[in-house]
Amino acid sequence: MTNLIPHVAVLAVLAVIVGGLALYRKAVASKEDDTVHLSGGEAAVEKQVAIATKLEAIDKWGKILTVVLVIYGLVIAGLYILQMWEESSKTPQFG
Repeated sequence: MTNLIPHVAVLAVLAVIVGGLALYRKAVASKEDDTVHLSGGEAAVEKQVAIATKLEAIDKWGKILTVVLVIYGLVIAGLYILQMWEESSKTPQFG
């Protein structure tokens, strides 16, 4: 019988990291300026480019970690189902 508690703990930590990354992305995106500066604001354009670069990196890691979280969760669910199926298929030994 496999103990799945450590795997569920790792899954929970991954979920917290993905949630924290989503909140961090929201905080970074709130500093983004939605207007396009065409003239007179080189600093504003540089700031927009820096924020866009940071958002791209956050999005990349968010997607990777979300895929890992989903696949790992499905594997744990499959192991749990397999474990329950094996337990239910055991015949009781009488006397």
